[in-house]
Amino acid sequence: MFELDPVLSRDSILVGHFSLCQLRLINDAQFPWFILVPQRNDITEIYQLVEADRQQLMAESCLLAEVLHDAFSATKLNIAAIGNQVPQLHVHHIVRYKADPCWPGPVWGKLAAIPYEKQNLAEILQKVHSLLSDDLTLPSNDAELYY
Repeated sequence: MFELDPVLSRDSILVGHFSLCQLRLINDAQFPWFILVPQRNDITEIYQLVEADRQQLMAESCLLAEVLHDAFSATKLNIAAIGNQVPQLHVHHIVRYKADPCWPGPVWGKLAAIPYEKQNLAEILQKVHSLLSDDLTLPSNDAELYY
């Protein structure tokens, strides 16, 4: 059974499931910041995935990137699999704007997270759920909490 790293669990909110990955929202209202976590245990690098999973990860990442870019009118998307602090493979998808507080530098470690307020969280989850409704399975127990 798949086990999510406790740090990822603590710092993010489950948005839903693609066929390979959990889609999670980092609980920081300063940036639309999502992560894809392949539901495979003991994987720290993309190359460790079997070929079919690598292809599926790329497909899910590209779909998410396109949706986020359009839905949030991004200046730029930062997409990265770093894993220096949390080794479990996860791919960040961060919507960036020229006016954001870290532009043009990276967001990692620059500002303390500001958790979403309930209404803002519900709005962002609703937006993403509606845009990915054909590709994403919603978490049955979490979805009702935010609408």
